[in-house]
Amino acid sequence: MNVRAEPAIELATVAAELTYLGAMSEKPRNYTFEPPPGTPRSNVVADTHIVPIRDARPIASSLSLDREGFALLREASKVDNFYDDNEVRRDYYPEVERVIGQATGADRVFVFDHTVRRRVPGAEDRRDGLRQPVSRVHVDHTKASGPQRVRDLLPDEADELLRGRLQVINLWRPIRGPLLDAPLALCDARSVAAKDLVASDLVYPNRIGETYAVRYDAAHRWYYIPAMAADEALLIKCYDSLTDGRARFAPHSAFLDPTTPEDAPPRESIEIRTLVFHTR
Repeated sequence: MNVRAEPAIELATVAAELTYLGAMSEKPRNYTFEPPPGTPRSNVVADTHIVPIRDARPIASSLSLDREGFALLREASKVDNFYDDNEVRRDYYPEVERVIGQATGADRVFVFDHTVRRRVPGAEDRRDGLRQPVSRVHVDHTKASGPQRVRDLLPDEADELLRGRLQVINLWRPIRGPLLDAPLALCDARSVAAKDLVASDLVYPNRIGETYAVRYDAAHRWYYIPAMAADEALLIKCYDSLTDGRARFAPHSAFLDPTTPEDAPPRESIEIRTLVFHTR
């Protein structure tokens, strides 16, 4: 594993709890809907650890999708209401396609869905209603489910598109800033070994997707961008078909920052998921 030395500059840290995957004898599984009677919504075993999470602002300009697996952009949006799905699809999807295309040099960017999240303490995350921040370490796709999304969504073009490089990249931004509550922690992909990534089923009514849950390792290097503004966005790599040593999977998780003021507004954010194609 190609792991670069720690940054020469000493970064401020917060110590916060992250929830990893504990020891399991069966494949982790989560239902996105009410499961059959007698079946739990999730069989996942949690394993929590207090870890140092570094303030990445001093090194933000050097962060790279191909090295750490994530990057920070300053990119304002013209969208007025992120809670209006029609406006998001009409206006925000083209913005995101343009931004990711410019950031990656891709030949084509295809937005395939989005999620708006708002933290309500004590409420359950429901795919048919309120979406809460995801407070477990995960990667949205696996080496199998990345290409499968192309086959699912663009079946007539899949064979041709999959001959080139494929990336799955999320664009994540606060809806209101500065974001102080439940910020996003991102793990340097170079500090994550293949053995740490555990394929997990995400069960939908009509298909089974696959994500990575993540096992704890003290070698993991965590970062966050404190007080993100609404005109800032994070790019997060969730899959890359290239296996030449560059970042392929960047684990991430919401976390409760112990330095957050008690009167901080609850986190509101939107994430867009995209297929990124390099055909030449």
